Amino acid sequence: MIYDDRACGLGEGPLWHPVRHELFWFDINACTLHSKAKSWSFDLSVSAAGWIDENTLLIASESGLHRFDINSGVLKDAFVHIEANTPTTRSNDGRADPWGGFWLGTMGFQAQAKAGAIYRYYKGELRKLVSDVTISNAICFTPNRSHAHYTDTPTKQIMRVALDPASGWPIEDAKVWLDLNDANLSPDGAVIDADGTFWVALWGAGRVNGYAPVGTLIASHKIDGLHTTCPAFGGDHLGDMFITSATQGIAGKLKNNGKTFRLPKIGKGQKEHQVIL
Repeated sequence: MIYDDRACGLGEGPLWHPVRHELFWFDINACTLHSKAKSWSFDLSVSAAGWIDENTLLIASESGLHRFDINSGVLKDAFVHIEANTPTTRSNDGRADPWGGFWLGTMGFQAQAKAGAIYRYYKGELRKLVSDVTISNAICFTPNRSHAHYTDTPTKQIMRVALDPASGWPIEDAKVWLDLNDANLSPDGAVIDADGTFWVALWGAGRVNGYAPVGTLIASHKIDGLHTTCPAFGGDHLGDMFITSATQGIAGKLKNNGKTFRLPKIGKGQKEHQVIL
């Protein structure tokens, strides 16, 4: 079902705020943050968020990481700069981790090959974790805190990396966890639920698939938007799935492209982790 009928050129980064019980999401192409009740437009491309407290979000932009006051609508200057002097790149996928850090992927505005990277900001330290990324996506974390996942969408491979239990920093090289090349599926944003199921939006397929922790397909849900971009759990008991989508390059093919969707009672999500600055 349609949750919000405002069509986004590139809907992304849905975040269910667990204190406000409110969904936030972005239209990257329009430099806009949406909620059900309101929209905020900025002078920067914005793409992903975490929650700092009831009234403050961390927002990732083409310049870095910012504090955003929900009540006043003020986006403060970046407190950490990420590729701010590289005008060809912008932020893309991002998510807070269980330790209160924030992972952020970048990419070229024109999806230039290997122009982006994946970073982690934690306790004042910014560290580049992955280089030579074309389209960063699917950043999410297992409920037992043991691993992080991510993808470079054109590879059609989901990577998994083990994390230090004390600090959350990667402790080994990433390995391919799920290869979608044989299925010819392009993974976009992803989230892992409380049972460990990996839910991934599939760009160009109008679908969200669920994979067990061992990588087997256990669920597939059709979405009435061809370019599904990212799922998030929210609603009562975190049982509903919200999915953003995009009109980019496909206007007119499906009337609901770019809208934000809701699938009720899909499972139980993890509460989004609080960003600790």
